[in-house]
Amino acid sequence: MLYVGTPALAEEHVPRADLMGVYQQAVLNDARLSAARHAFGAQREAVAQALAGLLPTLSAGATVEAVRLERDQPALTRTRNQKVFQANLNQPVFRLDRWFALEASKATATQAELELSAKEQALILSAAQAYFETLRAQDLLSAAKAEEAALLRQQQQAQARLDNGASSITDALDAQAAFDSASANRKLAERKVEDGFEALSRLTRQRYASIEAIAHQLPIETPQSNDANAWVGRAVQQNFALLASNYAVAAAEHTRSQRKAGFAPTLDAVVSYRKGDNDNFGYSNPTDFGRSGYYGDVAQRSVGLELNIPLYSGGSTRSQVREATERLAQSEDERDDQRREVVQTVRNLHRAINSDTEQVVARRQAILSSQASVKANQVGRELGSRNTADVLNAQRQLYNAARDY
Repeated sequence: MLYVGTPALAEEHVPRADLMGVYQQAVLNDARLSAARHAFGAQREAVAQALAGLLPTLSAGATVEAVRLERDQPALTRTRNQKVFQANLNQPVFRLDRWFALEASKATATQAELELSAKEQALILSAAQAYFETLRAQDLLSAAKAEEAALLRQQQQAQARLDNGASSITDALDAQAAFDSASANRKLAERKVEDGFEALSRLTRQRYASIEAIAHQLPIETPQSNDANAWVGRAVQQNFALLASNYAVAAAEHTRSQRKAGFAPTLDAVVSYRKGDNDNFGYSNPTDFGRSGYYGDVAQRSVGLELNIPLYSGGSTRSQVREATERLAQSEDERDDQRREVVQTVRNLHRAINSDTEQVVARRQAILSSQASVKANQVGRELGSRNTADVLNAQRQLYNAARDY
């Protein structure tokens, strides 16, 4: 079965939409998913940045200076250039704060990865919803057109009966009003079809001219297994958003430990090498009265340990610890709320699926009953036991049942 879109779309000669094709194009072209992937890539770099705080750092540099010496008594002026080259190596030995920062970044990166997986999973749902909403709009348009055509016939029959004196003006006016209402509904349904194709275009960056429908023989059955508690248990174990909230709590715990480590001493191993003009190392140059003093280059090497014991920082460390403690409590509450939401959503969906499965059967039967009602009212009108309003009400009931189905 194939539904044809609007003429404007059909003129573009673009491909026909099917469910898998819409999803595949959405994966390639959805801007929100692409932004989420870039955000995850950026967040992942936090691990490398935190690890760098535990690895050695090596720096090198040089200083070039032009020095001019002037003396009044006795008069002396001397200019000289001096150069110094240096290299420094620093290896953290004991840095609790940086270690906990690394653990926090790992938890945050895992959280970001799970959130990306949740968004990728949500795209499956978004693509399916956009696809089925377009199908729904097409079905509503088909029902609206059929209702409009049926009510047009009723209006023509009512007018003919009025012209023949077989009915009153009220019947003709009722039939005209029903037709006008159906015509307005049909125009609204056409707009919703265009809205549906527009939603598909936003997801896929493609303009579709038509869309494949679903066979009415598609079986509608209750899921297996149909135990709500089993659904909830699996959701609690596998829901990406809930798993991400667990790592958010872990990251907050490591961050609090990192802030507390601000009270701990730090120990670094430091290696340095310097070479350059003797002035920069405290040696004097020759004077104007002779060659006394030292001149030339000097090299200096050093290896040592640097111990730093925090004593007081204006209260900022304690404030950061309190802030991190509140952030941890916030993430725990958010995880609890996320878990409650997952449980509620799963139970609601479980009830909805079972209820909707029963409704499909009931609504299909409602169409058959409404069709029989329309025929009975039409016969009754011919026999004089029903009027046009009764037939119109039966028609509306039939097409309402078709739309609901």
